[in-house]
Amino acid sequence: MALSTFQGPVRSLNGFYSNGPGCVINLPNNTNTITLDVPTYAGRIIRTNDATLVITLPTLNASANPVSSGPGSDPNSPNNMGVSFTFLVQTAATTWKIITAASQYMIGSISVIDVDSSGAVAGYAADPAATRSINFNGSTQGGAAGTLVTVTAVTSTLWTVSGTSILTTGSPATPFATS
Repeated sequence: MALSTFQGPVRSLNGFYSNGPGCVINLPNNTNTITLDVPTYAGRIIRTNDATLVITLPTLNASANPVSSGPGSDPNSPNNMGVSFTFLVQTAATTWKIITAASQYMIGSISVIDVDSSGAVAGYAADPAATRSINFNGSTQGGAAGTLVTVTAVTSTLWTVSGTSILTTGSPATPFATS
């Protein structure tokens, strides 16, 4: 189906669902770095099998559509508010990171679950004035297979974060960092 545009709210009495091979994207192994773009990656589950990966989120753009095109009627608008990226870690991370563009930050939380004998669960919140990255190291910050994180664009400077990180060794520590 081609790109469709709706203006105003869309209502479904039976819900919406996505299915098919295009709903899950596999990042190539040994990529090491990738910068996401909205048309290719937004709204999909992004599977990663690279233990050493740096994912850069697209630059936030809250610009309005020009008045001449009407609100929301331009499918090529650079505005990316509301787009989400969901990441599924399938190969345990060793140095794995999601990072924002400069002067853009994260707000939200990640639960870190220790699946070794301690069974500890800890929750960590991002500082919306300083947090620019999520880092998984395979031990204290988690990033074991099954880790799932979603980031969503909400303002011209802020991404929301939610997720669960799984760790298999060490005691839980925050996966959030300033760079």
